[in-house]
Amino acid sequence: MKENNKKETIQKIDPQQLSKKLSLIFLILIMAAFVTITFTVGKPLLEFVSDTEKFRLWVETQGFLGRLILIGIMCLQVVVAIIPGEVIEIGAGYVFGSIEGMLLCLAGAAIGSAIIFLFTKKFGIKMVEAFISRDKINSLEFVRNSKKLNLLTFILFFIPGSPKDIFTYFIGLTSMKLHTFLIISSIARIPSVVSSTVGGNAIGIKDYKFAIIIFVVTAVISILGICIYKLILKKNNSEKPK
Repeated sequence: MKENNKKETIQKIDPQQLSKKLSLIFLILIMAAFVTITFTVGKPLLEFVSDTEKFRLWVETQGFLGRLILIGIMCLQVVVAIIPGEVIEIGAGYVFGSIEGMLLCLAGAAIGSAIIFLFTKKFGIKMVEAFISRDKINSLEFVRNSKKLNLLTFILFFIPGSPKDIFTYFIGLTSMKLHTFLIISSIARIPSVVSSTVGGNAIGIKDYKFAIIIFVVTAVISILGICIYKLILKKNNSEKPK
Protein backbone atom coordinates (compact mmCIF):
# COMPACT_ATOMS: atom_id res chain seq x y z
CA MET A 1 0.00 0.00 0.00
CA LYS A 2 2.79 2.46 0.93
CA GLU A 3 4.58 1.83 -2.35
CA ASN A 4 1.35 2.47 -4.29
CA ASN A 5 0.81 5.75 -2.41
CA LYS A 6 4.34 6.86 -3.26
CA LYS A 7 3.78 6.09 -6.94
CA GLU A 8 0.49 8.03 -6.93
CA THR A 9 2.23 11.03 -5.28
CA ILE A 10 4.99 11.01 -7.90
CA GLN A 11 2.44 10.80 -10.69
CA LYS A 12 0.48 13.74 -9.26
CA ILE A 13 3.52 16.07 -9.51
CA ASP A 14 2.84 18.52 -12.34
CA PRO A 15 6.04 19.22 -14.33
CA GLN A 16 4.85 22.76 -15.10
CA GLN A 17 4.23 23.55 -11.44
CA LEU A 18 7.62 22.12 -10.54
CA SER A 19 9.27 24.25 -13.21
CA LYS A 20 7.49 27.37 -11.92
CA LYS A 21 8.57 26.66 -8.34
CA LEU A 22 12.18 26.11 -9.40
CA SER A 23 12.10 29.32 -11.46
CA LEU A 24 10.71 31.25 -8.48
CA ILE A 25 13.44 29.89 -6.20
CA PHE A 26 16.07 30.79 -8.79
CA LEU A 27 14.63 34.30 -9.12
CA ILE A 28 14.75 34.79 -5.33
CA LEU A 29 18.39 33.66 -5.32
CA ILE A 30 19.20 36.13 -8.11
CA MET A 31 17.53 38.98 -6.22
CA ALA A 32 19.42 38.04 -3.05
CA ALA A 33 22.68 37.99 -5.04
CA PHE A 34 21.99 41.45 -6.52
CA VAL A 35 21.20 42.92 -3.09
CA THR A 36 24.34 41.35 -1.61
CA ILE A 37 26.50 42.67 -4.46
CA THR A 38 25.00 46.15 -4.12
CA PHE A 39 25.81 46.51 -0.43
CA THR A 40 29.06 44.54 -0.22
CA VAL A 41 30.68 45.41 -3.56
CA GLY A 42 28.78 48.34 -5.10
CA LYS A 43 29.60 51.09 -2.58
CA PRO A 44 33.31 50.21 -2.04
CA LEU A 45 33.70 49.82 -5.82
CA LEU A 46 32.15 53.23 -6.47
CA GLU A 47 34.46 54.86 -3.92
CA PHE A 48 37.47 53.13 -5.47
CA VAL A 49 36.66 54.23 -9.05
CA SER A 50 35.84 57.77 -7.85
CA ASP A 51 39.44 58.15 -6.68
CA THR A 52 40.67 58.44 -10.27
CA GLU A 53 44.40 58.70 -9.52
CA LYS A 54 44.36 55.68 -7.22
CA PHE A 55 42.30 53.80 -9.80
CA ARG A 56 44.76 54.68 -12.59
CA LEU A 57 47.79 53.54 -10.57
CA TRP A 58 46.07 50.27 -9.74
CA VAL A 59 45.01 49.61 -13.35
CA GLU A 60 48.52 50.31 -14.64
CA THR A 61 49.85 47.49 -12.47
CA GLN A 62 47.23 45.07 -13.82
CA GLY A 63 47.98 45.38 -17.55
CA PHE A 64 45.34 43.79 -19.79
CA LEU A 65 43.55 42.40 -16.74
CA GLY A 66 42.77 46.00 -15.73
CA ARG A 67 40.76 46.43 -18.91
CA LEU A 68 38.79 43.26 -18.28
CA ILE A 69 38.12 44.42 -14.72
CA LEU A 70 36.78 47.77 -15.99
CA ILE A 71 34.45 45.92 -18.38
CA GLY A 72 33.27 43.85 -15.40
CA ILE A 73 32.72 46.99 -13.31
CA MET A 74 30.64 48.59 -16.08
CA CYS A 75 28.68 45.36 -16.49
CA LEU A 76 27.93 45.38 -12.76
CA GLN A 77 26.85 49.02 -12.99
CA VAL A 78 24.20 48.15 -15.56
CA VAL A 79 22.94 45.12 -13.63
CA VAL A 80 22.95 46.89 -10.25
CA ALA A 81 21.23 50.03 -11.46
CA ILE A 82 21.88 52.15 -8.33
CA ILE A 83 25.59 52.53 -9.18
CA PRO A 84 25.92 55.71 -11.34
CA GLY A 85 27.51 54.92 -14.69
CA GLU A 86 28.88 58.45 -15.23
CA VAL A 87 31.41 58.06 -12.42
CA ILE A 88 32.77 54.85 -13.97
CA GLU A 89 32.83 56.40 -17.46
CA ILE A 90 34.78 59.44 -16.21
CA GLY A 91 37.21 57.09 -14.45
CA ALA A 92 37.58 55.08 -17.68
CA GLY A 93 38.39 58.23 -19.66
CA TYR A 94 40.87 59.34 -17.01
CA VAL A 95 42.71 56.00 -17.04
CA PHE A 96 42.40 54.76 -20.64
CA GLY A 97 41.68 57.91 -22.64
CA SER A 98 38.55 59.02 -24.49
CA ILE A 99 38.26 56.36 -27.20
CA GLU A 100 39.52 53.24 -25.41
CA GLY A 101 37.62 54.21 -22.28
CA MET A 102 34.44 54.60 -24.33
CA LEU A 103 34.88 51.21 -26.04
CA LEU A 104 35.51 49.42 -22.72
CA CYS A 105 32.45 51.06 -21.15
CA LEU A 106 30.25 50.16 -24.12
CA ALA A 107 31.49 46.55 -23.99
CA GLY A 108 30.66 46.29 -20.28
CA ALA A 109 27.27 47.95 -20.77
CA ALA A 110 26.44 45.53 -23.61
CA ILE A 111 27.31 42.47 -21.49
CA GLY A 112 25.29 43.77 -18.53
CA SER A 113 22.36 44.62 -20.81
CA ALA A 114 22.44 41.12 -22.32
CA ILE A 115 22.35 39.53 -18.86
CA ILE A 116 19.35 41.61 -17.79
CA PHE A 117 17.57 41.06 -21.11
CA LEU A 118 17.94 37.27 -20.94
CA PHE A 119 16.85 37.07 -17.30
CA THR A 120 13.82 39.27 -18.05
CA LYS A 121 12.87 37.07 -21.02
CA LYS A 122 13.12 34.04 -18.74
CA PHE A 123 11.28 35.34 -15.66
CA GLY A 124 9.09 38.05 -17.17
CA ILE A 125 7.38 40.80 -15.22
CA LYS A 126 8.33 39.30 -11.83
CA MET A 127 11.98 39.93 -12.59
CA VAL A 128 11.31 43.55 -13.55
CA GLU A 129 9.08 44.24 -10.54
CA ALA A 130 11.90 43.16 -8.25
CA PHE A 131 13.89 46.23 -9.32
CA ILE A 132 11.38 48.70 -10.78
CA SER A 133 8.16 50.01 -9.26
CA ARG A 134 4.85 49.13 -10.88
CA ASP A 135 4.18 52.84 -11.61
CA LYS A 136 7.38 53.14 -13.67
CA ILE A 137 6.59 49.91 -15.51
CA ASN A 138 3.11 51.21 -16.35
CA SER A 139 4.55 54.52 -17.57
CA LEU A 140 6.62 52.63 -20.16
CA GLU A 141 3.81 50.40 -21.44
CA PHE A 142 3.54 52.56 -24.57
CA VAL A 143 7.02 51.31 -25.58
CA ARG A 144 5.86 47.69 -25.61
CA ASN A 145 2.79 48.57 -27.67
CA SER A 146 4.59 50.85 -30.10
CA LYS A 147 4.68 49.96 -33.82
CA LYS A 148 8.03 51.80 -34.02
CA LEU A 149 9.70 49.90 -31.17
CA ASN A 150 13.25 50.07 -32.61
CA LEU A 151 13.11 53.82 -33.27
CA LEU A 152 11.55 54.59 -29.90
CA THR A 153 14.15 52.45 -28.10
CA PHE A 154 16.95 54.29 -29.89
CA ILE A 155 15.50 57.68 -28.94
CA LEU A 156 15.03 56.72 -25.29
CA PHE A 157 18.60 55.41 -25.01
CA PHE A 158 19.98 58.38 -26.96
CA ILE A 159 18.38 61.08 -24.79
CA PRO A 160 20.88 62.26 -22.13
CA GLY A 161 19.57 62.00 -18.59
CA SER A 162 16.97 59.34 -19.39
CA PRO A 163 16.86 56.30 -17.04
CA LYS A 164 18.60 53.84 -19.37
CA ASP A 165 18.94 51.18 -16.67
CA ILE A 166 15.15 51.09 -16.28
CA PHE A 167 14.73 50.71 -20.05
CA THR A 168 17.22 47.84 -20.02
CA TYR A 169 15.02 45.90 -17.59
CA PHE A 170 11.84 46.84 -19.44
CA ILE A 171 12.91 46.01 -23.01
CA GLY A 172 13.08 42.32 -22.16
CA LEU A 173 9.28 42.43 -21.84
CA THR A 174 8.89 43.53 -25.47
CA SER A 175 9.12 41.53 -28.69
CA MET A 176 12.58 42.88 -29.49
CA LYS A 177 15.38 40.38 -30.18
CA LEU A 178 18.59 40.42 -28.14
CA HIS A 179 20.95 41.26 -31.02
CA THR A 180 18.68 44.10 -32.17
CA PHE A 181 18.55 45.53 -28.66
CA LEU A 182 22.33 45.38 -28.19
CA ILE A 183 23.03 47.10 -31.52
CA ILE A 184 20.46 49.86 -30.95
CA SER A 185 21.33 50.54 -27.30
CA SER A 186 25.12 50.46 -27.87
CA ILE A 187 24.98 52.97 -30.74
CA ALA A 188 22.53 55.20 -28.86
CA ARG A 189 24.72 55.19 -25.72
CA ILE A 190 27.81 56.51 -27.55
CA PRO A 191 27.19 60.30 -27.17
CA SER A 192 26.57 60.17 -23.41
CA VAL A 193 29.45 57.74 -22.76
CA VAL A 194 31.96 59.63 -24.91
CA SER A 195 31.11 62.94 -23.22
CA SER A 196 32.03 61.37 -19.86
CA THR A 197 35.22 59.70 -21.11
CA VAL A 198 36.34 62.92 -22.89
CA GLY A 199 35.79 64.82 -19.65
CA GLY A 200 37.67 62.18 -17.67
CA ASN A 201 40.55 62.27 -20.16
CA ALA A 202 40.69 66.06 -19.89
CA ILE A 203 41.06 65.75 -16.11
CA GLY A 204 43.78 63.12 -16.66
CA ILE A 205 45.87 65.48 -18.81
CA LYS A 206 45.09 68.34 -16.40
CA ASP A 207 43.08 70.34 -18.94
CA TYR A 208 40.61 71.38 -16.26
CA LYS A 209 39.08 74.25 -18.24
CA PHE A 210 38.06 71.91 -21.07
CA ALA A 211 36.81 69.33 -18.54
CA ILE A 212 34.58 71.95 -16.90
CA ILE A 213 33.19 73.01 -20.28
CA ILE A 214 32.43 69.36 -21.17
CA PHE A 215 30.68 68.68 -17.86
CA VAL A 216 28.66 71.93 -17.93
CA VAL A 217 27.51 71.31 -21.52
CA THR A 218 26.70 67.68 -20.62
CA ALA A 219 24.71 68.81 -17.57
CA VAL A 220 22.69 71.31 -19.62
CA ILE A 221 22.00 68.72 -22.34
CA SER A 222 21.03 66.17 -19.67
CA ILE A 223 18.52 68.60 -18.13
CA LEU A 224 17.02 69.20 -21.58
CA GLY A 225 17.04 65.43 -22.17
CA ILE A 226 15.13 64.80 -18.95
CA CYS A 227 12.53 67.40 -19.98
CA ILE A 228 12.18 65.76 -23.42
CA TYR A 229 11.87 62.33 -21.79
CA LYS A 230 9.11 63.57 -19.49
CA LEU A 231 7.30 65.11 -22.46
CA ILE A 232 7.48 61.78 -24.31
CA LEU A 233 6.05 59.96 -21.29
CA LYS A 234 3.31 62.55 -20.83
CA LYS A 235 2.36 62.54 -24.50
CA ASN A 236 2.24 58.77 -24.88
CA ASN A 237 0.55 58.06 -21.55
CA SER A 238 -2.10 60.73 -22.21
CA GLU A 239 -2.99 58.86 -25.40
CA LYS A 240 -3.80 55.65 -23.52
CA PRO A 241 -7.42 54.57 -23.85
CA LYS A 242 -9.31 55.18 -20.61
